[in-house]
Amino acid sequence: MDRRAFLAAGAAAAAAGTAGCRSLFETRSARSPPLVDDRPDAVYVPTHTEGMSMVGTAEAGDYRVALTYSFPHRFWTVDVDRANKVEIQGSDSAHLMGTVWDPETGTVVPNSSVEATVTRDGETVVDRELWPMLSQNMGVHAGDNVGLDGDGTYEVTYDVGPLSARTTGAFAGKFGERESATFTLEFEQSTLRDLPFERLTDREGDPGAVDPMDMEMLPVAQLPEPGGMPGTALATGESGDAQFVVVRTDPPTGVESDGSYLAVSARTPYNRYPLPFMALSATLTRDGESAFEGALQPTFDPELGYHYGAAADLRDGDDLRLVVDGAPQLARHEGYETAFLAFEPMDLTLSSGP
Repeated sequence: MDRRAFLAAGAAAAAAGTAGCRSLFETRSARSPPLVDDRPDAVYVPTHTEGMSMVGTAEAGDYRVALTYSFPHRFWTVDVDRANKVEIQGSDSAHLMGTVWDPETGTVVPNSSVEATVTRDGETVVDRELWPMLSQNMGVHAGDNVGLDGDGTYEVTYDVGPLSARTTGAFAGKFGERESATFTLEFEQSTLRDLPFERLTDREGDPGAVDPMDMEMLPVAQLPEPGGMPGTALATGESGDAQFVVVRTDPPTGVESDGSYLAVSARTPYNRYPLPFMALSATLTRDGESAFEGALQPTFDPELGYHYGAAADLRDGDDLRLVVDGAPQLARHEGYETAFLAFEPMDLTLSSGP
């Protein structure tokens, strides 16, 4: 090849590369439309919905783990009571996600520690802890934007840490060990470009939420309606746009008590996703006297789900004050980032009647 032909070939390759970068940038821009102006301090319908690609599922000790991925997208981490936006970086290739659940019950495990290690040809490409996250179509999962080394075959290992919450009922003694699952990821940018994407122009910013996804291989962490909770629902409070369902039940296995058990199910409106990693306390008053006062312990139970509980003697007519001492330390996808940050105390009167 003479010098003129070499330069022409180089120019063509550069043009193709620039076009490819421009196409990728345009695709990313189209999939990250501007945020809604004047977003409410509450759950709202996001600007768009986006599909995902399922890589597979694998057993990992007490867990079953799924690896999925989507296009890189913005999300918000939470520092105490402040949401901090994470922008898409030029080096980001995909949004990597992990869902962890109990294979016997299909109950999603809200685990605060999922570490991802991605290798290619023996070289480590990604090694980091994923953020515990909440999205309107997936509910509770782990995820982060990651940079990969182009199309090709990768090995992805998820290390799932012990559950930080108390386990009760049939879950007592489970989820206490670090486990790992490994997947083979055949990554192609074309797969991302083919994922479903829908703008919600007519609804974006309105109070509400998009429906949970319907994926046969992947469970979603939805809690029952208040009337469908085990035991007796005594009250429902609202604060920070979250709902708090107060339930009286017999103490589950793992809780030492001769009396009743107070369970508070904190959940999102609309989709009823659990809100883990929160600090919640309660004061129970009867005839002007304190009957219980203290922190409610984060607890994971196959029937009650993820909740906050304590042994307490609950009676109709009691006054219960719930105070959120710490907002859920959970990263959020669009539509949740303005909610569940600032909470007022809730004063409730307990009643088992209609």
